[in-house]
Amino acid sequence: MKQVVIDFPKQFTESLEIAKNWSIPALSSEIKNVLVCGLGGSGIGGTILAELVASECKVPVLVSKTYTLPAYGDKNTLLIACSYSGNTEESLDAFDEAHKRGMQIIAITSGGQLEAKCKEAGVPAILIPGGMPPRGAFAYPIVQLLNVMNRLGLIGSALVNQLDNLPSFLANGQEETAKLAAEFTEKLYDKIPVLYADSKIEGVLVRFRQQINENSKMLCWHHVYPEMNHNELVGWTKKDDQLAVVTFHTSIDHPRVTKRMEVSNEVYRKYTPNVFDVTAEGSNLLEEVVHLIHLGDWISVLLAEKKGIDPVEVNIITHLKGELAKFHG
Repeated sequence: MKQVVIDFPKQFTESLEIAKNWSIPALSSEIKNVLVCGLGGSGIGGTILAELVASECKVPVLVSKTYTLPAYGDKNTLLIACSYSGNTEESLDAFDEAHKRGMQIIAITSGGQLEAKCKEAGVPAILIPGGMPPRGAFAYPIVQLLNVMNRLGLIGSALVNQLDNLPSFLANGQEETAKLAAEFTEKLYDKIPVLYADSKIEGVLVRFRQQINENSKMLCWHHVYPEMNHNELVGWTKKDDQLAVVTFHTSIDHPRVTKRMEVSNEVYRKYTPNVFDVTAEGSNLLEEVVHLIHLGDWISVLLAEKKGIDPVEVNIITHLKGELAKFHG
């Protein structure tokens, strides 16, 4: 998994080539909403996409992470089915439902049953390289998602143009990112990370938490400002040195959210000595988001390394899938 993290810049280069060779499908109806269907490492791209385009896209972009689809989905819905393996059961069920309801569908996958369903239904599928854990392939779906949105006229070209700079941006900053990750590995080792940020980048927190869960085999939680100031802040009442707060900052943090973070940090320090801040690097929001994701990926594998565990192993999920295979309902 460590090599996968090191190769993150190269993944963007490869994914950009795939995007350039993609042919735009003919649409049967006007798109009035976009629904990205995916879970885990396959679904986080949809969450990040929705946040990146929120200030620009004129139609709603929502994410579904379950078997069924919302009632509003119809011929004016663009459903983007993301399943890295192509065998995610929730996404396959959602695909079938979308097809029955006449939604317009595009799939992003490395193969599996989803590719087969696309061929059978005449649905366009963007094929990405397989052979790695889904959570290690983030660059492939996020580039395709942004490209699809742009090529279908749902967003302008700014974000897509910024993608071209990501490989060099990440490669040039990799040494410093790994160094910072090593520092945070020491701070978070044998702790329970508590992650906070402005709600506009909640997807970054979700990604970080998922990587800590799967790669580092640790529990972790997150919340966002300003919402957490209306509930979770009140829960800070007991000293616990095992908790480690990490607050993420970007250039789009609301000024009043920045003040909320400052005041809230004073509260956390009453109950834990482990209160830290991370400021994203980058000349635009896309670079900042990807920088934080890369940093989180690095921290998760270095924590696994320090703990002497395999970051790739997810035996409990394999067990769960085996039990589900026996259940018919």
